[in-house]
Amino acid sequence: MEPIEFRYDTQLLIEGENLDEDEISEYFTEHFKGDCLLAVGDEELIKIHFHTNEPWQVLEYCASLGEIYDIVVEDMGRQARGLKG
Repeated sequence: MEPIEFRYDTQLLIEGENLDEDEISEYFTEHFKGDCLLAVGDEELIKIHFHTNEPWQVLEYCASLGEIYDIVVEDMGRQARGLKG
């Protein structure tokens, strides 16, 4: 089994005002190491999906943009071994 480069599948919703999915995507690309970025939505609600080794940094940044909820952080390394993520 190949090691997983970015271990944590991090997903959440950001609710706020004047949110810009392009600006958020650009910030992720410039400031976080990871892959599989998805930042989609509108000015009031953005869905984030990102694989990273530092999910706490993602949560901190997203919380600075608005209210975050439906937060899921799963350990894909554990899942690959058949364990609960």
